[in-house]
Amino acid sequence: MVILKSRLQIMWSWGCCKFMALNEGLMWHVQGYLLNGWVKVLYNCGTDAFDVYFLNNKKELVKKVEEVYLDNLVDVLDWHIEKDDSFDYDKRVRQQYSFSLY
Repeated sequence: MVILKSRLQIMWSWGCCKFMALNEGLMWHVQGYLLNGWVKVLYNCGTDAFDVYFLNNKKELVKKVEEVYLDNLVDVLDWHIEKDDSFDYDKRVRQQYSFSLY
């Protein structure tokens, strides 16, 4: 949670709620452009990195990203929850909210 709070504006843009502490990590619900479901982040002590699971609302696996290092965690989460190459993010935000990010 401390890692996520370091970039609070990005985290809250995902519509985060229902946080649950797990033995080796954290799970919460998101309502992003790309994912409306659950995110589970588990620390993998063997790789000294995080394994990230993106789940649908039924908590079924949609995608798994392994070996995400501390300095890239928020960016990897943002890429899979909020934006990717499948659309023009700025254009979509302008259409929905009538303003530009830049």
